[in-house]
Amino acid sequence: MIYTNTNSSFPNQVVPDEVKQSYEYGTAVGRAIENEWFRGGAAAVGGSDRWSANWQRFHTLKLYARGEQSVQKYKDELSVNGDLSYLNIDWKPVPVIPKFVDILVNGISSKNYEIKACAQDPESIKQKTEYARAIMEDMAAKQFLMKMQEKLGVNGFSQDPAKLPEDKEELEIHLQLSYKQGVEIAEEEVINYILDKNKYELINRRLNYDLTVLGIAAAKTSWNKANGIVLDYVDPANLVYSYTEDPNFEDIYYAGEVKAIQLEELKKEFPELTNEDLEEIQKYPGDNTYTRNYYGQNYDPAAIKVLYFEYKTYTDQVFKIKQTEFGLEKALEKPDTFNPPPSDNFNRVSRSIEVLYSGAKILGHNKMLKWEMCENMTRPVADTTKVEMNYAICAPRMYKGRIESIVSRITGFADIIQLTHLKLQQVLSRMVPDGVFMDVDGLMEVDLGNGTKYNPAEALNMYFQTGSIVGRSQTQDGTGNPARVPIQELQTSNGNAKIQSLISTYQYYLQMIRDVTGLNEARDASTPDPKALVGLQKLAAANSNTATRHILQASLYLTLRLCENISLRVADSLRFPLTAQALKESISTFNVKTLEELMNLNLHDFGIFLELEPDEEEKAQLEQNIQIALQSGGIDLEDAIDLRQIRNLKLANQSLKYKRKKKLERDQANQQANIQAQAQANAQLAEQTAMSEVQKQQALAQTEIQIQQAKAQFEIQKLQQELQIKQQLMAQEFQYNMQLAQAQLGAQQKKINDIEDRKDKRVKMQATQQSELIDQRKNDTMPKNFESEFDNVSSGFGLGTLDQM
Repeated sequence: MIYTNTNSSFPNQVVPDEVKQSYEYGTAVGRAIENEWFRGGAAAVGGSDRWSANWQRFHTLKLYARGEQSVQKYKDELSVNGDLSYLNIDWKPVPVIPKFVDILVNGISSKNYEIKACAQDPESIKQKTEYARAIMEDMAAKQFLMKMQEKLGVNGFSQDPAKLPEDKEELEIHLQLSYKQGVEIAEEEVINYILDKNKYELINRRLNYDLTVLGIAAAKTSWNKANGIVLDYVDPANLVYSYTEDPNFEDIYYAGEVKAIQLEELKKEFPELTNEDLEEIQKYPGDNTYTRNYYGQNYDPAAIKVLYFEYKTYTDQVFKIKQTEFGLEKALEKPDTFNPPPSDNFNRVSRSIEVLYSGAKILGHNKMLKWEMCENMTRPVADTTKVEMNYAICAPRMYKGRIESIVSRITGFADIIQLTHLKLQQVLSRMVPDGVFMDVDGLMEVDLGNGTKYNPAEALNMYFQTGSIVGRSQTQDGTGNPARVPIQELQTSNGNAKIQSLISTYQYYLQMIRDVTGLNEARDASTPDPKALVGLQKLAAANSNTATRHILQASLYLTLRLCENISLRVADSLRFPLTAQALKESISTFNVKTLEELMNLNLHDFGIFLELEPDEEEKAQLEQNIQIALQSGGIDLEDAIDLRQIRNLKLANQSLKYKRKKKLERDQANQQANIQAQAQANAQLAEQTAMSEVQKQQALAQTEIQIQQAKAQFEIQKLQQELQIKQQLMAQEFQYNMQLAQAQLGAQQKKINDIEDRKDKRVKMQATQQSELIDQRKNDTMPKNFESEFDNVSSGFGLGTLDQM
């Protein structure tokens, strides 16, 4: 006997695992879920059960979203005691809501994002830390390592020196933008491959449609050996879940869905069913009146309504810690019922962890098709005692279990718009054209003068064809004719005022829909104001996006939950050859070995997040900052191209500030270098000028010296020539003097000879000539000047000069 909790129809959870794994326990869980959703009572809504209330409400909202809502309420409004025979009206609903639904769904579905995986396990964090430390060491020792490489030819860098960051801020940007571990790249490729394989883009559109129309959306992840990880769309009308007030359904303990399955498909899925079981099941659906009523015309009596569900409970992991004879401890896993008396040789250690049971039950019948503990449960690595549900559900606007959607807010306005449209048709159908009044007696008094009679038919033909009227101011008796204008136009009530009033009402409630939903004219660009500036139009569109941002956030939350479940199920796929081969083929060859490391999730734990592409307003702001920086010379064109590729707006602005700062530093350094180069050039120019002047003066001095040397040489040569000439003249003069002396000596000798020969005469003349001879001898002994006083050749050069030389 399975006992239930005090205030719940669910079975007691404080039972051994052996009891929880029994079919009897699973039947009790399935029956409790069925009682909450398919039976009246405390959970009943509006006098019906939760299932029928949800199904009917969602069905009505989907019809409104398609513009196919029931027109019976409009007929009841316009009929008189149920009589519609006097109304000739097109009852087809005006498709106002579908336009707003399509605008919102298509706008959300067009949001682009990238799935990012960040490894946060200790080993990956250690690798990131070591990588950052190695870069910082290279940055600190860059000058020394460059000199060592230049002098010794040894590369001591752990990274490319040309790509080393210059400071810590650039290093942080580099780690966020450029650095990516192999396991992270492989994980991102796996997630993208599984999403593409399951055509998640189409599933995401259906989820966005449900969030807009119904206010709730759900998807499911599962795994099997044939297909690996599978993503399925879940119709919220078929969804069952435990009561919650959390819009993200984080605290639910069971969830499931109802599926209509044909008998042959049921046999394929559950091959253990016998023929007797199938015969009993085949007869049963005809008696399942509540599902038949709620499926309406789409009900297929041959389809079996099966409730698939997951149930979260707990189990105790018990270990026997035994001490060996060598003093070691050995852990042995035991069932949760293991509770022996205390002993010196072993201890009992246990912990409670969450587990998921998967079940399948035929609605309205106690037959359980499946009840077992899930083999591949998704557990966060950070807390292995927790388990994640395979269903991802989100209802962003839920209060006390009641769900609100965009469409549910505007159905009342859509009804009034439809009634206004029908009233407008009614007014148009009752309008009559303007007529004419014709006085027959007045026509009888008119004579056309051509022998013809002016009868009413002729008068009407003339009036409608020419617009002219023939009348008489007097009768034949000469009295005044009161019918001198025999034809007059009748101004009937044309209903223009009513039509304008109905059109104003139509426009008013259409504007009310825009005000309630936040989808203004700027969002759909239906009637943009030609006088409004582009910036105001963008601001209005941004405000509209703000009003519906909760739907976008709910859609991203579902995507994130599914990606997290995929990440946790990758190890399951890698344990089997077929699914592992499919994953390896989807990943580049460079990361296949890295992917193999993911089989051990104890080493790798990933944080999954979505990097959303900035919207148009954010892009415009970033582009404006980029253009201002470009025009001011703060960044280069290459920097602007790199900045436009960054999806994260905060990181893009941070990179813009850093690039602008570095560009300013480079410009200042270049300016200083230019100043130094100019100063150095000026110094070199001055030095060159001084050297040139020195060289010039040296050249002039050298030339002057050469000139002086040439002059001196010329003077020396001139003096030498003069000396030679004077020497020649002196030699000639000396020779002349020698000749003269010889001549004088010969004359004296001759005189002496003559004196000796003529002694006789001497004696005679001795007395008389004695005095004359003495005087003559005195005169002969004195030197004689042979130079001419007009001699200009020697230029004052005498024999005394030769003595000085």
